[in-house]
Amino acid sequence: MAKRVVTFGEIMLRLKSPGHERLLQSPVFEATFGGGESNVAQSLASYGLEVSYVTALPENSIAEACIGELRRSGVDTSRIVRQGSRIGIYILEAGANQRPSTVLYDRTGSAIAEAQVGDFDWDSIFDGVDWFHFTGITPAISASAALLCLEAVQTARKKSVTVSCDYNFRKKLWNYGKSAPEVMRELVQYVDIGIANEEDCQKSLGIDFGPEVEGGQLESSRYRVIAEQVMAQFPNLKKQAITLRESFSADHNDWSGVLYTGDQFLESRKYSIRDIVDRVGGGDSFAAGLIYGLLTYQDDAKALEFAVAASCLKHSIPGDTNRVKVAEVENLIKGSGSGRVQR
Repeated sequence: MAKRVVTFGEIMLRLKSPGHERLLQSPVFEATFGGGESNVAQSLASYGLEVSYVTALPENSIAEACIGELRRSGVDTSRIVRQGSRIGIYILEAGANQRPSTVLYDRTGSAIAEAQVGDFDWDSIFDGVDWFHFTGITPAISASAALLCLEAVQTARKKSVTVSCDYNFRKKLWNYGKSAPEVMRELVQYVDIGIANEEDCQKSLGIDFGPEVEGGQLESSRYRVIAEQVMAQFPNLKKQAITLRESFSADHNDWSGVLYTGDQFLESRKYSIRDIVDRVGGGDSFAAGLIYGLLTYQDDAKALEFAVAASCLKHSIPGDTNRVKVAEVENLIKGSGSGRVQR
């Protein structure tokens, strides 16, 4: 029987300056759509899983285009609630070399930010579902969005649905009076599979591991300590994945990951990614790859390798979404990463 997955969050209109231009250097934006949980949903659909995306969107032509894009990706949109007056927006300026990428948010008053507990029939949404995924971005949007996340994970727990969470810390979003740890520590008590980078563990969960790593070489042993501390504080967690990004410039990163199961500490292959096309959505592609791997392979080491390889490929694709198939990811795992033309 095919595995069924539900993701929940905010999908936004993504406006990006062309290429590596500064914002409005040319009087034009590239308009697409993106958002953490919708990115995961679209990746999982491309891998052949049955996936539903849950959000709130207004009744307007931009929202219709957004829903159309999700449907073309194979995502079930029947659980999207149509309400509110606007779709959130994020504006991206892609960095290059030593100039970092920057993101501006325009999400205040969006449909999902104003949605309330009771607007979604979670009991019905989780019928026959195997897996639920959300991120730390959604509860940062508004107090009511945080309560929606709590309502969702509590219902998922009652219905024995596996819950994964990417702790994604977004400093620019936590503006409604509560800190990230105040909210996230309650939500993570209902999570089975944690996904994060080092900063997410520190700032979303409020756990101090010592000085942060800004770039350069990363010691994998440090990440075992981090994973052990996270799982010690949240004994409900069955697995904790951590991504390791060694950032040498906006165009050159090394990329790998680790997975701690309580019994095993697994380390992936490391990929050196040069000439990055678009790193936005890299963490989401890792999350989707891990979910697919854990549901499909029944092998934690293989699931981790799939997640890292999938997210490595995402760095070559413009836009939020990782537009790759299972065979492409598996070919990279097997060593087919030369970039030679396939004829």
